[in-house]
Amino acid sequence: MSGAHTFDGLVARVGGSVGAFDRDQWNALAGGGNPFVSHEFLTALEDSGSVGQGTGWQSAPVVISAEDGPLLAAMPAYLKGHSQGEYVFDHAWADAYERAGGSYYPKLQIAAPFTPATGPRLLLADEALAAPLLGAAEQLCLQNGFSSAHATFIEPEQQRLFEEAGWMLRSDIQFHWHNRGFESFDDYLAMLASRKRKALRKERAAAQAEVEIHRLRGADIDTVHWDAFWGFYQDTGARKWGTPYLTREAFDLLGERMGDKILLVLALQDGVPIAGALNFIGGDALYGRYWGCTRDIRFLHFELCYYQAIDAAIELGLARVEAGAQGGHKLARGYEPVETVSAHWIADPGFRSAVADFLERERAGVASDRNYLAGRTPFRQD
Repeated sequence: MSGAHTFDGLVARVGGSVGAFDRDQWNALAGGGNPFVSHEFLTALEDSGSVGQGTGWQSAPVVISAEDGPLLAAMPAYLKGHSQGEYVFDHAWADAYERAGGSYYPKLQIAAPFTPATGPRLLLADEALAAPLLGAAEQLCLQNGFSSAHATFIEPEQQRLFEEAGWMLRSDIQFHWHNRGFESFDDYLAMLASRKRKALRKERAAAQAEVEIHRLRGADIDTVHWDAFWGFYQDTGARKWGTPYLTREAFDLLGERMGDKILLVLALQDGVPIAGALNFIGGDALYGRYWGCTRDIRFLHFELCYYQAIDAAIELGLARVEAGAQGGHKLARGYEPVETVSAHWIADPGFRSAVADFLERERAGVASDRNYLAGRTPFRQD
């Protein structure tokens, strides 16, 4: 795969893995706020075989540096042979392009794999390097005959950089919980309408009456806990995706490399874990990622994934909880609709024009849906 590109004394190149680059240099660009673009997270996926050969996710990070100097810019990127594990659905685009005689795959995906959480997609020492970094991604596609490049779940501060480079923006909706300076869960409940407040208290009481709940971090999480959670994850993954994305080893490596950024919530009956929820701790957010159970207990999903996350975010002083993709049921639990944004570059001019027309029509519908949902939150209307 070709992809080296030189400009103004700097070199843009494509690596075979994030692990090929110095950890400290990569993390200096990534910053400490988002766990999913860290060297530790991305290499845990690589080293565990969760991405790589046979997965349809081939690591192809794009970086910029001086000839022999440190990294100045980087993006986590992957060659994709399918559209699975992205949570921004472009299957219809692929079908349309291939019906017209084109080859949609492979494509370049700029993302944290399997992770529908907002974050930086351009890791920059200087914002002026955004344009050349995106230009390098475009050149990589053109030189190798890739149909397109896609950056998903871009943090709001970086959306302008993609738009200025001529990439097309696409909107969607997630549900996030916002911490308005609460000191306790009861403080949060006080903001809800009376009927909703009573309903949430009943849900929590019903779930907690059936189990003991433990929140574990860092060294408190051992192999026994990961073994239990692996069982929960496999069950959920098999039902949602057919095949779970992460390997068993991925959880061990994540625990070893970034255990201080992990919050594992387990529910026990008679001392045996029967359900769990995995969260990652960022600089200003708690990110809910996976959940599963071996026994069906009413409201336990809401307790472990949503209410425990709110409790933890308040204790940790975090500004929000991002509870992942989909899930209109989150709305009744105080998770509010927010816009998420992806950016898309398509090589074929005719296909690019067709997608641009589609996005303009889609955008109006998404905005209307978000406004409708925003009016249906459980908060008091004072």
